[in-house]
Amino acid sequence: MDVKHKLFGFSGRIRRLDYWLLSIGTNISIAIVDSLQTLALNGWDINALENSDNLASGGITLVLSLLNFWITIALMLKRCHDRDKGGGWVAFFLLVPIVGWIWGFIELGFLDGTQGRNRFGPSPKGIGGTEEDDVAKVFA
Repeated sequence: MDVKHKLFGFSGRIRRLDYWLLSIGTNISIAIVDSLQTLALNGWDINALENSDNLASGGITLVLSLLNFWITIALMLKRCHDRDKGGGWVAFFLLVPIVGWIWGFIELGFLDGTQGRNRFGPSPKGIGGTEEDDVAKVFA
C-alpha cells in the first residue's frame, strides 16, 4: 500500500508504526504549513498567529483542518481494520468523550493487529497469510 492510499484511502490495514508516524508527521506538517501561510498572508507579523482577521488565511486554515480530519479518519479506520473492527468504532472513539478517546488511543496506538489475514485484508506485516498466499509468493 502506497503512502497516498494510507493517508487518503479507507480500505486495508496499517501497522501501529505507520499509524504513529503518519499521524504525527501529518499533524506537524499541517501545523507548520498553517503557521507559515498565516504569517505570510499577514505581513510576517508574529502576532497574527494568535489573532488573524485575514479571510484568506482563515479559509486556508479551514481547508487544512478538513484535510487533517480526513487523514485522521482514514488512518484510524485502517487501524480498526487491522484490529478486525468495523468503521463504527472510529465514530465511537471520536464522539464518546473521555472513555472513547482513551479507549481509541490504547486500541489503535498500542494493541497489535490481528495475526494474519482478516476480513479487511492481509496482514500489513506480511506474515500469517493463508497457505495459498505462501505458495503464490514462491511462484511470483
